[in-house]
Amino acid sequence: MSIARTHDPAILAFLAGIYRRFRQVIHEGAKFGIVGLTGIFVTNLIFGPLHNDVHLGVLTSVTIATCVATVVTFLGNRYWSFRHREGAGAKREGVTFFILNGAGLLIQYAVLGLGNYTLGLTTKLENYIALNLGIGLGTLFRFWSYRKWIWVPPEIHLARLRRGRHRKGRTTPVPPASVATPR
Repeated sequence: MSIARTHDPAILAFLAGIYRRFRQVIHEGAKFGIVGLTGIFVTNLIFGPLHNDVHLGVLTSVTIATCVATVVTFLGNRYWSFRHREGAGAKREGVTFFILNGAGLLIQYAVLGLGNYTLGLTTKLENYIALNLGIGLGTLFRFWSYRKWIWVPPEIHLARLRRGRHRKGRTTPVPPASVATPR
């Protein structure tokens, strides 16, 4: 008998507990995935013509395509995927986002470079496969890094404020966690 057909309260409670525990990651991951697919579409849409029609190099083409896709995905992630998380303001978030995307781009370079220059895989299909494999590996890094350094949970943001780790290193008096501030 399959798990889906059993109505054992212990199993249902266990599955509900797992969902509650990972609910935010599941929802953020789904939204991040949709934004990411949009970015992949933009990257592929721009990469192909630049490399195949304009005859730019594979790394130049992916750099231009990824820069355009980065703008699209920043807006999608900031205003949709992670809108409920605390950020450091649009300017700092944007700079950090582009730096982390640069690291993701290096992962793409590694995969494209390995395929093109080491293995000699240079056909249109092989380039698209390498491009999308690189995007996939870079995306795993991006999801982890965005959640860790750009859009953090509110409780981590508040803890950083209490330690004085926020904009421009200034320390601002923040009431202790146990003291309620009057409104």
